[in-house]
Amino acid sequence: MTDNSGARALRGGARVAVLALLWGSTFLWTELALRGLSPLQVTFARCAIGALVLVVACCATGHRLPRGRTVWRHIVVAAFFCNALPFALFSVGQQTVDSGLAGVLNATTPLWSIILGLTLGSERGLRPVRLAGLLLGFTGTIVIFAPWRTTGATGWGALAILGAAVSYAVAFTYMGRTLVRRGTPTISLSAAQLVAASGLTALAVPIGGLDAVHPGPTVLVAAVVLSVCCTAVTFHLTYRIINDEGATDAAVVGYLLPVVSVLLGAVVLGEDLNLRVVLGMAVVLLGVGMTRRQEAPPASATPAQRATPAQTATSAQTATPAQPVAPAEESISPGRAPDLSW
Repeated sequence: MTDNSGARALRGGARVAVLALLWGSTFLWTELALRGLSPLQVTFARCAIGALVLVVACCATGHRLPRGRTVWRHIVVAAFFCNALPFALFSVGQQTVDSGLAGVLNATTPLWSIILGLTLGSERGLRPVRLAGLLLGFTGTIVIFAPWRTTGATGWGALAILGAAVSYAVAFTYMGRTLVRRGTPTISLSAAQLVAASGLTALAVPIGGLDAVHPGPTVLVAAVVLSVCCTAVTFHLTYRIINDEGATDAAVVGYLLPVVSVLLGAVVLGEDLNLRVVLGMAVVLLGVGMTRRQEAPPASATPAQRATPAQTATSAQTATPAQPVAPAEESISPGRAPDLSW
């Protein structure tokens, strides 16, 4: 059991690291894509190309899109708050806010998520060390941002990005309560949600997406990387983290975004990397480590008390005769290829 727990923790940590790296680079690629595309065009491209990639991956692994009005109703709501709305707000906001600051502002997502979780009761009995980690991570982002050193107002762009962060928190909580751990593979959910997001953004294209396009090598590469790596891959990883560890753990990735944004600025754009920023990144990493610390169960704990939240939820569903549950995601039915995705 110890080996399984260690492997699960290592796999979860790897997902968080990859998600933070790809998600943190979103702001850089968005800024480059906006040089030739309008905000709504960038949003639609992210959703449409990302949906195509995930639908292909879904079919390649032997899965299919979900069925049923109820699940699709939840998917449409989640697509609005997790994809269509925040993608549009980021594109609008980054017209006046640089990529590094956008990453820092988005790092408020874990705080909004924990507030929602405590309000709705999905985060009961939050351990002091985890709460301290959340607050420490937020402190680290303030050290990186250093608002006392900035001049001028960030205006509506900053408010738009803060709105996107709140939207992400709402989406993660909603997805955790209505979509995950209900027998539908996460690859199917993530593909279906981006399909729904594509439909939502397509409805708005006639309003603000018919501007002239100015394609160029940089714009095209940025749009493709943004759609495939920073949307399709990151979105599926987000679903897996929500499924395995909960909505707050998925939101905690947001604290790593300023680290990635600042490092990319230093490496790609040649921006300065001073001692204050390095200290802030160290504080962020320490805070994230505290939020991911697993409390060891007492030696006298029963197997049920040692179960993870995901295992507890699965057991509860299985034990309810009136609510049959579909096979678990990792199970392989006859004629179905194994799910090799993270």
